[in-house]
Amino acid sequence: MEAATPLRHAHVGIFGDRLVVDGLVIDDECAVRLVRERAEAGDDAAKVVADAVEIGARILEREQAGANADFVRAEFERTAHEVESGFSERAKQVADELGRKVDEVFGPESGHLSKALQRHFSDESDVAVQNRVRDALTEVTARLREDLLKQFASGDEHNPLGDFKQSVVRMLQDAAQRQDGNLGRLEERMTALHLQLQSLRDEQVKHEELDAERERGTAKGRTFEEAVFAAIGSIAAAQGDDCDAVGDLMGATRKTGDVVVDVDACRGPARGRIVFEAKHSKLSKPKAFEELDRAMRERDADFAVMVVPAEDSLPARTRPLHEYNGDKLLVAYEPDGDDRLALEVGYSLARARVLMTRGDGEGLDAAAVSEAVERTLGALEDVRRIKQQLTGAENGIDRARSILDDMAARVRSLLEQIDELVTAGTPDDDGAE
Repeated sequence: MEAATPLRHAHVGIFGDRLVVDGLVIDDECAVRLVRERAEAGDDAAKVVADAVEIGARILEREQAGANADFVRAEFERTAHEVESGFSERAKQVADELGRKVDEVFGPESGHLSKALQRHFSDESDVAVQNRVRDALTEVTARLREDLLKQFASGDEHNPLGDFKQSVVRMLQDAAQRQDGNLGRLEERMTALHLQLQSLRDEQVKHEELDAERERGTAKGRTFEEAVFAAIGSIAAAQGDDCDAVGDLMGATRKTGDVVVDVDACRGPARGRIVFEAKHSKLSKPKAFEELDRAMRERDADFAVMVVPAEDSLPARTRPLHEYNGDKLLVAYEPDGDDRLALEVGYSLARARVLMTRGDGEGLDAAAVSEAVERTLGALEDVRRIKQQLTGAENGIDRARSILDDMAARVRSLLEQIDELVTAGTPDDDGAE
């Protein structure tokens, strides 16, 4: 038999942060199998052993830490149980002692506090606080009352309240005088306010009356507008023109313009348009012209005529049947009267101006038209003068009426002459095309 070779004893050395193992023999089957398999796979056996040592060291360290934690936890639980038991016993002793002391102090029958409260606040006790306070207040109040009576009743100059009494009296007197003055001024203001209120009431009554008058004027203006439309409609029918009441119809943007006349619309295409604005109230000249310009824009008209119920309703510094700006005319027409001659003249003048404008003046004897217009206006002035004479004179009414009828016939004949001149000098629309 061969002699067994003795193995060297393993030597483990620690050098700094390194561990050196010499002669170490491991007979663990798992370790041997692991190193053999890794070596057969081509890995370094020494590195495999080093990894196994490192991994095992970490596992042992973690297990040791867990064991230490379990030990500490067990020791802490044991100590806590002992402390809890000791604290419970001590707390019970303290609670019992505290309860006994509380009963001694706050007991309802034999407590020190109950006895002290009963002694100091009981009504039967002579040394009770409320009784002593009541006695002290009674004494002090009586003494203060006596002192105040002495101070206010005494007129001695050494009395400290003497000046106060005099100043109070003076203040009361001054206050009474000021109050009397304030009451007097207040009464005056109340009187003025009463007068002002009465004035406001009177003004309100006037405004109400004015509103009522305006309502009546509006109704009256509506009646005047209808009368103007009826008269213009009759005149237009005789001329072959088309007449429409458009006061309630919206124009381009507003309802300005009460009556629209399309010239020669009953015979064919309209050769022009005239707009009539009926105004029952008096307007200023700029306002009236602005109204007529707006009416022409809203109704797309060539000429505008403003009709008022009387000559005194015409704008200031204007004349009836006088052409303004070449496209405006003012006419006074009384619906209650039986004479619409002025309205007929205004209608014819406006119609002639529209036809002259639309015909561009070709073949038109402007001088003859102007002369006829002047003669018409002169004749109308004669008619108006005679009417004034008829109004002021009672005698000779029949003779003046005859003259008036003759003059009216003359005016109508002149109007017919104007129409003939205008018609003859204005080419038809078909010929113009």
